[in-house]
Amino acid sequence: MHRVDYLTDTQERILRCIRRHIADHGQAPTMQQISAAVGMRSRASVHYQLGELEAKRAIVREPGRSRGIRLA
Repeated sequence: MHRVDYLTDTQERILRCIRRHIADHGQAPTMQQISAAVGMRSRASVHYQLGELEAKRAIVREPGRSRGIRLA
């Protein structure tokens, strides 16, 4: 398991949302679902935060897939 660098509160909320959604539904949430779950208005902000989570090795994204998020 990789050591995750320091996460902001927003990144922690997004990561919890992803974990919970995968546990409940067997697949990752969409950016729209993440946005609604954590109270962010902009999907662009979610996209940015997902990039930060990927850079910190908390998640792995699969380009071109709607639900292409895996936990690292």
